[in-house]
Amino acid sequence: MHRALGGALYPDFPSNSCPPSGSQPAFWVGPRHLAGDDGRFYDVVADTLAGLGWTSLTIVRGRHEPDEAPEDRQVLRSTVLHISPDALRWAQWVFADEPFTLGELPVAWQVSARAEASSPLAQWSAYFTRDVPGEAVVDFLVALDASEQPAVPLAGSELVLDAVSAHGWFRDIDQRHAAATDPTFTSHISLGEVPHLIQDADPRVLVAEADDAGAAGWQAWSEPRLGASWLWAASFAASVPHDLVAAFAASLSSTAPVLRRVLPEATQERLLRAPAS
Repeated sequence: MHRALGGALYPDFPSNSCPPSGSQPAFWVGPRHLAGDDGRFYDVVADTLAGLGWTSLTIVRGRHEPDEAPEDRQVLRSTVLHISPDALRWAQWVFADEPFTLGELPVAWQVSARAEASSPLAQWSAYFTRDVPGEAVVDFLVALDASEQPAVPLAGSELVLDAVSAHGWFRDIDQRHAAATDPTFTSHISLGEVPHLIQDADPRVLVAEADDAGAAGWQAWSEPRLGASWLWAASFAASVPHDLVAAFAASLSSTAPVLRRVLPEATQERLLRAPAS
């Protein structure tokens, strides 16, 4: 059964908006953190970056045998790289390569930043799998684009928890200053151990021993059913500024509905829906 959105629960419900063109019916849905990426994760992010003036480059890797026709070339790996005008920040669509996974889900977008254009290494990276709501990644990138010093932290970690608490998420009773969950206990954000392969220039990460706690980074994920596969995951290296993570967290936990045509199978029954007309 479809339930209407609006009223006190969704005060920002856009009642007079028109759905985009397409054959599939469109719905305003919530909560956002369970709404998936609408099957348009690349397009939504790439269009935003183009609007911000970022340059896109397509990198194709393959094998070309002697006397082989161009159409027979074997493409092994490919990626699309988006670079900011000042070259201090960039985003890669790496889903086709599936370089590694978060929560057994392949990473789709990798976002990085550095302090100086002359530096060959990223100061930090953030990673997003498919079905992370595109709105949250867009808001993270808009905040990153607006930052004059994308590799310099401007606020403390409490800013991230304040962002989700303002939208009704609960702080973890045992980790009030490091973790929070949504009211249905399906989505989580936590400051703690960073997964393997997360790129970070913090020397504490580089020299940490196996038993050391090392530098902590923010991790977010959605587990619609306890013990079941995750819907999505996001990982932020220890050096990602907290104000940027807070922009992601505020958007992720927002109570404003989002427009969707494609709903995740794992969360369809948990979503409130209203036809977009």
